Amino acid sequence: MAEASSNAQTTPTATENRPPRRGGNRPPVVEEKKEFDERIVHIDRVARVVKGGRRFRFRALVVIGDHKGRVGIGMAKGADVTAATTKAVDVAKKHMYKIDLYKGTLPHEVEGKVGGARILLKPASAGTGLIAGGVVRTVVEVAGVSNILSKSLGSNNKANIAYATMEALRSLEPAKNWVTNQKPASDKREKSSRSLNSVQTPRVEENRRLSSKGEAVEKETK
Repeated sequence: MAEASSNAQTTPTATENRPPRRGGNRPPVVEEKKEFDERIVHIDRVARVVKGGRRFRFRALVVIGDHKGRVGIGMAKGADVTAATTKAVDVAKKHMYKIDLYKGTLPHEVEGKVGGARILLKPASAGTGLIAGGVVRTVVEVAGVSNILSKSLGSNNKANIAYATMEALRSLEPAKNWVTNQKPASDKREKSSRSLNSVQTPRVEENRRLSSKGEAVEKETK
């Protein structure tokens, strides 16, 4: 009985006799880290009427960004969804723009209009989040905005809304380029000196006129 048990323990199992799998020493596949975050906003099927009937194609609207202030929008057509998306991404990469952000939000209120779409964007305090929906949310999110208030005031066309949002973001100006009502101290001094001169000038002219009149009267009396 002891010999039988020892033989059972030394007998190799089926898994040990199995030959090694092909390609078992392959290195792990490392996924390439994409430079931009690609978001498919809308895919539509379009038709073109030809002699034999209608020819269907696909149109893709894609938004890409690096979450650091760079964002781009592309729209293209293709025979299938994959081809249309690839073309749209290439178009978006050729039309990338740098957006001026301030502490995760916008530096000031801005509005963009393209076609019938009109988008209003407002800065928000920290912790507000993205108060935006649909296309606007996607565009500002890939651009790197963390807090924003938005409102769509026009058409519901997704392409026009996307381009109107981009137009609004492109029109942002950093604080250093703002034109304020505050002027330097030198300008205030110049203005005060000009005001004093303007007050004194009529008095000087009046004195001159009176003195000339007095001289004329003295001459007549003589």
